[in-house]
Amino acid sequence: MENATSQGARWSLAPKYWRPLADILAALLTLTAIGWALSLHRQFGLGLYPQQYFAAIMLFVLPIAFLTLPMQRGTTRESVPAYDLLFAVLSVGAVGFIAHQYPVLVLKIFSRPPEVWVPGLIVILLTLEALRRATGWALIIIIAVFILYGLFGDVVPGRLQGRVQSWDMLTGYIALDSNGILGLPMSVAATVVVSFILFGTLLNLTGGAAFFTDAAMVAMGRFRGGAMKIAVLASGLFGSISGSAVANVVGTGVVTIPMIKRDGYPAHKAAAIEAVASTGGQLMPPVMGAAAFLMAEFLAIPYSEVVLAALVPALLYYVALFIQADLEAARLGIKAIPKDEIPRPRSVLGGMHFMLAFAVLIYLLFWKGFQPERAALWAAAMLIFTSLVLGYRGLRPGVGKLVSALAQTGHGVVEILLISAASGVVIAVLNISGLSFNLTYLLVQIGGGSVILLLALSALVCIILGMGLPTLGVYVLLAALVAPALVQLGIEPIAAHLYVLYFGMMSMITPPIALAAFSAAAIARAPAMATGWAAMRFGWSAYIIPFLFVFSPTLILIGAPQEIALAVITAVIGVWLISAALAGYFSTQLSIFSRGLFALAGMMALLPSGLFPGAVITDIVGVALGAVLMWRDVRLGRIMSAPTCH
Repeated sequence: MENATSQGARWSLAPKYWRPLADILAALLTLTAIGWALSLHRQFGLGLYPQQYFAAIMLFVLPIAFLTLPMQRGTTRESVPAYDLLFAVLSVGAVGFIAHQYPVLVLKIFSRPPEVWVPGLIVILLTLEALRRATGWALIIIIAVFILYGLFGDVVPGRLQGRVQSWDMLTGYIALDSNGILGLPMSVAATVVVSFILFGTLLNLTGGAAFFTDAAMVAMGRFRGGAMKIAVLASGLFGSISGSAVANVVGTGVVTIPMIKRDGYPAHKAAAIEAVASTGGQLMPPVMGAAAFLMAEFLAIPYSEVVLAALVPALLYYVALFIQADLEAARLGIKAIPKDEIPRPRSVLGGMHFMLAFAVLIYLLFWKGFQPERAALWAAAMLIFTSLVLGYRGLRPGVGKLVSALAQTGHGVVEILLISAASGVVIAVLNISGLSFNLTYLLVQIGGGSVILLLALSALVCIILGMGLPTLGVYVLLAALVAPALVQLGIEPIAAHLYVLYFGMMSMITPPIALAAFSAAAIARAPAMATGWAAMRFGWSAYIIPFLFVFSPTLILIGAPQEIALAVITAVIGVWLISAALAGYFSTQLSIFSRGLFALAGMMALLPSGLFPGAVITDIVGVALGAVLMWRDVRLGRIMSAPTCH
């Protein structure tokens, strides 16, 4: 036994070897992505298929995964065992062969020679194993079901019956075709996402995250419930860059959640506010999450159009959360943060140079029409320059930090790239088997032509599929399975895609599997389910607003300017009224009857004017009723607070 242990140790790789190796591969991954984004290969006269570049990225991703991710999730990796070294070498060989021989191999997919399906099978199996280690079994099970459907779809009865495929042809198609692993999701992740993750990493290393938190404290710390408002503002700002709800919770929640609890706020509500604020970062322009870039590719529209469409719903989401935080603080009597804990405005001004990088990003994206990955790289370059010259809190990006940023970026995108590769498997099966058309047809049939029924069914499917899955994986599934059915019934394509993105994202705060809420609960040491239910209450707007912009696209800035302006103004008033009803407080504690009236007025005001004939009247009545209720409650509050004469 002792001899066997020593033999195993002999063929394992110690941390002093595998960690530097993984860092080198991660840095090379980032540099390769930068080179592709800047078209450096063309400067050297290299004409490459995009799929050859995607395969080259996978050549780094798979070895990094097998070097850094242990076989059993939740355990700590010390040495790298022999089988993981073998997997890493196999992945390099198979993916390297595909990258080098791709122009020849892609023409042989349907003739099924061994040189196509053998490396293809190795890549598929190793990608799925790496994905299991990174995300767990949920996504693997879904992908396995799709692969089985691709092989045996002809035995499925009814409308979902598919075209049967031989295993070797299906293997080659999934691994090599531009609709498979090397397809659209990988295209977005390996170009746009890598560039933006690099920008976010540099922002963090140069003190950008600290600047956002400090700026939020300066802006909100002196108001009642300042800690909650800081959480909303800081998490929204940082979440727009990180694009990951869980990463955002962990990154900002360790600062904001203890602050909120210290103010006397219940632990589960402190965690819930942070979870909702962090989740909404994926919807907040200008950067949003990785799914937004993929949406632009699916819809074949500029990313700037996605940003503009997402702007008003995202603002309504944060307005609702901000108002609830304020009213909850008033109801509980939570005061402002002590002055000695708030940074001096002058010290925060030293970080204003970070805004120059965002100015460059927005200018290049919206005015110059740059590709998102190039705009992000120019913004990163501006960030490096201004940080070198000015710095923040003494943080300046030296050579060591820049190299570290390359490696951190490479490690940070491994999971997203694996999810993107796996999403390609789903898209490949949908295309080759005919399931995409069949499922769209079936959903339309179930909906019976009723848009409301189909929307409700789609929302349920979105939340169920989203449970336990990362947002990017959820969106790809829903964009392929659900969005076409919505478009089929006449819904604006961008509204349909935003709809499934919203409900897929809301799985992050919807029990029983609410990853963002549960992560925040762990930091707050609060009950997980109580945190999840509280998060649903704080994030209520995201369950309602998607229905509204589907029926009336004025909320996604489609329509006449006056209609858009009216819809936005009345929506903000409606959100305010409903938030007061949920908080149970406006100027005074609201009775059950008053809360009902506030909620009714809010729903009437929230309905967009173009929703149905006569909706303008509903808006006017809702706003008028809301104004009366607000005036009455403010007047009651003044009477109650007035000194009594004896």
